[in-house]
Amino acid sequence: MSSSTESGPTKTFAEKQAERMKKLRELHRMRNEARTHNHQEVVAEDARNKLPANWENRKKKAEWILNDQKEREEAAEKGIDYDRSKLLNVSALEAERFEKMKKKKNPDQGFSDYEAASIRQYNRLVKTLPPKDMERYEEQKRKYGDAFYAGRNTIIHGLHEDRPEAVDNLVKSVEEQISKRNKYSRRRTHNDDADIDYINERNAKFNKKMDRFYGEHTAEIKQNLERGTAV
Repeated sequence: MSSSTESGPTKTFAEKQAERMKKLRELHRMRNEARTHNHQEVVAEDARNKLPANWENRKKKAEWILNDQKEREEAAEKGIDYDRSKLLNVSALEAERFEKMKKKKNPDQGFSDYEAASIRQYNRLVKTLPPKDMERYEEQKRKYGDAFYAGRNTIIHGLHEDRPEAVDNLVKSVEEQISKRNKYSRRRTHNDDADIDYINERNAKFNKKMDRFYGEHTAEIKQNLERGTAV
């Protein structure tokens, strides 16, 4: 038998060229796929860099709010007290940890200036108006780009189209604020039977503030002074 028969049939030049061309086309395809994948990664990374620093946390919180609202509605349809059933599934350790995190995250820093007070009020109001439709929220974010998170130099007039449902939701929120505000008044009624330990209105406010912080520590001293038995 000949050597060609022992080692198998010899490939012709055309067959070898066809194999090379097949491998070359495969390499071109893999290169184009890698190029497309790299471009998609670059676009995605650029989009992530343009997002706010706390975007992931805000997205998780919005999803949690929507899931919580859905579970609350399902519980209402079944006639179940949602808050009570939810608390039954929370251990004492988890409740204590959540309470510590809440106090640490939202400390009451009191009044510092009107700008800080306005920011705190704005953040409280935003929490009461979560997005109802996350798909529409994501769609608008892709559509408007940088204008979605408008800054001080961004002109957004004419970009956003307000839906009637959103307008009604805002009106309802404003009416609730007005109703809540009407329940409080800065005017304080005067008590004729209270002890007069001040010389003017400003001194009276100062004394009330001091009594609020140090009253329990100085009550005995004040009583001794009134009785005339102070040392």
